Amino acid sequence: MSRSRSAAPVTAGSPSRPGWGEIVVGLVVLAAVAYGGGPLVLRTLDLGPLAGGLFLAALSGIAGIAGFAAAVALRRRPLSEFGVRATTVRWLVIGAAGAILAFVVSRLLAIGMVLVGIEPENIQGAYADAGSGGAWSVALSLLFLAVLTPLGEELLFRGVVTSGLLRYGAVVGVVGSALVFALAHGLNVVFVTALVVGLVAGELRRRSGSVWPGVVTHVVHNAIAQVVALAFAGVL
Repeated sequence: MSRSRSAAPVTAGSPSRPGWGEIVVGLVVLAAVAYGGGPLVLRTLDLGPLAGGLFLAALSGIAGIAGFAAAVALRRRPLSEFGVRATTVRWLVIGAAGAILAFVVSRLLAIGMVLVGIEPENIQGAYADAGSGGAWSVALSLLFLAVLTPLGEELLFRGVVTSGLLRYGAVVGVVGSALVFALAHGLNVVFVTALVVGLVAGELRRRSGSVWPGVVTHVVHNAIAQVVALAFAGVL
């Protein structure tokens, strides 16, 4: 990333900003790849727990990148309008700090949910299977879940959804896109975590004018979460 001064914060009213067309197309393609193509491949190939877990881990990032590519192709806007632009080292450091904040806050909220008797279904057990085949599978699961998935999801949800919704102001842009991001993960144990990460990454997108600080937040958060999950599963 560039060390030069970052772009100005994203504000409402830019006529060239992505709109509802890009948002809808991006989300439809994401759903088609993640919830249509993914299960079809799993059924067709009859993958075991390890290979299936690795496939699902990679699919999250692939689906996000596919959705982003479709949104960009819709009206061929400059990538800078989606926040794909250089930022500063300072914003990247803030993004890393935001990851630690998001991790702590989301886990405290999850503990609070359990204490009041809410125990949502954990749908990500397959991701633990992805790291159960030794060092190589741990490395691949970290690559897919802590690099590829954050990249794809940030390009789509912050680059397209947040950018488009910011035309209605900061609250709708940041909170609205975080809710869409969380709902895309389903009403399960991941919802709260996705909501917190989405709020942090969305605000970084708005203030920095770039998706890269949010990518750093997502990468660092997912890396911590995956290492902790594998440690609790006895893999590490």
